[in-house]
Amino acid sequence: MDSLTANLMVSPQIIKTCLPESAAASALKITCGLRKIGPRKPMWRSRVLSPEAIRAVQSLKLANSPDRLAEVLNTKFSRLLKADLLDTISELQRQNELQLALQVFDFARKENWYEPNLSLFSDMIMMLGKNGMVEMAEHLFFGLEREGLRPDTRTYTEMIGAYFRVNMVNKAMEIYDSMKASGCTPDKLTFIILLRNLEKAGEKELVATVKKDCVSYIEFPERFFHEIERTHAGSDMIVPTRNQKS
Repeated sequence: MDSLTANLMVSPQIIKTCLPESAAASALKITCGLRKIGPRKPMWRSRVLSPEAIRAVQSLKLANSPDRLAEVLNTKFSRLLKADLLDTISELQRQNELQLALQVFDFARKENWYEPNLSLFSDMIMMLGKNGMVEMAEHLFFGLEREGLRPDTRTYTEMIGAYFRVNMVNKAMEIYDSMKASGCTPDKLTFIILLRNLEKAGEKELVATVKKDCVSYIEFPERFFHEIERTHAGSDMIVPTRNQKS
């Protein structure tokens, strides 16, 4: 088993090869005020990006070579407090700086204070899925047990969404079945992602099956179906993010 599969310890060269060009070339944009966080805000996030974290992100985005990137990580990031370092990952995710977020995620996992955090992994799976990097999302998802973690409803839902983004309907349904078998309860977001994407794919039988599940898991299912139709009528593939109300 290679190092990517075992630990997702990803070098800049590997990430650059895997990433679409658009994911690695966004403009410099730093936000230091309060950020809008969804209803499942991870406990490790602070509400304001500190000046030290802002400068670290700026330096990271200005690094124009692998050597310079390593230098920034080993100097500026090594001096950050735990909360600030984790906030930089959140900020890079917000800006969809996938390459840099993976580098800082890898760096954080090597720190002495690091303890596996399911919210952090779920955020990374969501970001990878958003960018079509489903194989890397799988490495994180199926590697959770090695980290001493078990996926929860959100983690399963993010992986389902990642598969739908690359039109892997069967894989998405396998994860959904695993989710139910594990005892995790699908929530409204899970069903929104499933129903809208299955409808778009023309999977009428699967849509009917998922709707039957809604009756078991969702309070007032008919009202829920009406809300989906009203909110997403005429839309294409829907893969909501966690800042959407459930």
